[in-house]
Amino acid sequence: MYGSLGISKNVIELAERAEKEIKNEFEEIDRICELNSLKVLKAFKKYNVSEVHFNSTTGYGYSDIGRDVIENIFADIFETEDALVRSQFISGTHALTVALFALLRPGDTMLSINGKPYDTLDEVIGIVENKSSLKSFGIKFEQIDLVNDDFDYEKIESRLKQSKIKLIEIQRSKGYSNRKSISIEKVEKVIQHIRNIDKDVIIMIDNCYCEFVGDKEPTQVGADIVVGSLIKNLGGGIAPNGAYIVGKKELVELAGERLTVPGEGKEVGPTLGINKYILQGLFMAPSVVANSLKTAVLASKMLENIGYKVEPRYNEKRADIIQTVEFGKEDKLIKFCQGIQMCSPIDSNSIPEPWDMPGYTDKVIMAAGSFTQGSSIELSCDGPIRSPYIAFLQGGLTYQYGKIGVMRAIENIID
Repeated sequence: MYGSLGISKNVIELAERAEKEIKNEFEEIDRICELNSLKVLKAFKKYNVSEVHFNSTTGYGYSDIGRDVIENIFADIFETEDALVRSQFISGTHALTVALFALLRPGDTMLSINGKPYDTLDEVIGIVENKSSLKSFGIKFEQIDLVNDDFDYEKIESRLKQSKIKLIEIQRSKGYSNRKSISIEKVEKVIQHIRNIDKDVIIMIDNCYCEFVGDKEPTQVGADIVVGSLIKNLGGGIAPNGAYIVGKKELVELAGERLTVPGEGKEVGPTLGINKYILQGLFMAPSVVANSLKTAVLASKMLENIGYKVEPRYNEKRADIIQTVEFGKEDKLIKFCQGIQMCSPIDSNSIPEPWDMPGYTDKVIMAAGSFTQGSSIELSCDGPIRSPYIAFLQGGLTYQYGKIGVMRAIENIID
C-alpha cells in the first residue's frame, strides 16, 4: 500500500524507527488532549448546547442564540469576560486587523516585543506602505527584538518608562522567522514584568497555531485580549472559515463595533448556517491539535535522523503546531512541499510552485491540498523562497494521514 503512494521500504523503516523513539512525547500529547477535551465538554454542558443552537439567521442576525452560546463557550474556555466569534472574519490576519483598528487611535503607539510581526501584517501596520494602514491614520509602530529567543526585559522596561505605549502585541508563533515559538510560561513572565511598570497598557496576543497545544491560554496568565483563526487549531478542520477575539468585555465590544457598526457591534451578524460547524470543530479541536502535534513530532524525529536541522526537536516542549525544517537549498524546500501535496486528499495531482502571494514580500511555495482553502490545521507545508530555505510544516487532521504525508515528502527529498 505504501508503495502505491511512492513510499519506499527505506522511508517506511525510517518512520518505524522514529515511532519507537517518540512514545514518551506521544503520551504527553495525549495527556494534554484529555485535559483540553474536559475543558471543552465542561463548557458545552454548562451552556446546554442543543440542536436549536445549530439554527441559522440571515440579514441582520438579531437574536441568534446559537451565536451567543458559541461566544459564551469561547469566553468560558479562555476564562475571559467576553468573546467575538464570527464567520465574517475571513482570516486570523483579518481578526488581528479588526482588533488593532478597534483599540488604537491616531497618535497612539503600538509596540511589538517579539520583533517584526507576521508578514501579512506589514501593510496593516504600515511597515510596507499602504494608504489604509495604521500608519496612514497616524498610529505609530515600534518593535523590540527577542534576545536568544526570549524577551528583552531591559529594553521593554526602558521603553515603557520613556513615554506612553497604548498596546503591546505578542505573536506567539514564529511566523516566517527563524526564532522559537513563545511558550505560555514566557508569556506569563513578561506580562508580570509589564504589569509592574504599566498596569493600563493593553496586552494583545496573536495566538494563531497555539490553542490547545498546552493546558493554558494567554488570557489565563494575564493577557487582555487574544486573537486566533478558526481555520487553524480551534476550528478542528470542520469550521469553513472565521476567527475569534476573546478578552476583557470593553475591548471585545470595541472589536465588535469595528467589525460591524458602532452602536450595534455584537448584536448583529448573521450566522448563515455555520453554528454547527463552529461547535463541532471546537469539540473536535483537542484531538485534531493532538494529531497535528504527533505529526510534527514524527517529522522532526525522522528529518533529524537523516541530518536536517529541525526546530523544535522532537523532545522539546512545544508552543504551537508548527515544525520547521532548514533545507539550505531552494530545490529541497520546493521538493519537500511538493511531496506533501502528493499525499494530500485534495489536488494531489497538482504540483505547487513558488509564486508572488498577496501579503508577502518574498515568493512563497505552499502545499495545501485541504478541504478548506488555506486551512493550516489540515496538513500543509509552506515557506518563503529566501535563505536559509526553511519549510514550515503544520497540521494533520489525523496522525495516520499526517504520517503518510510526511513520509512522502521525505521520499521526495531523498530522491
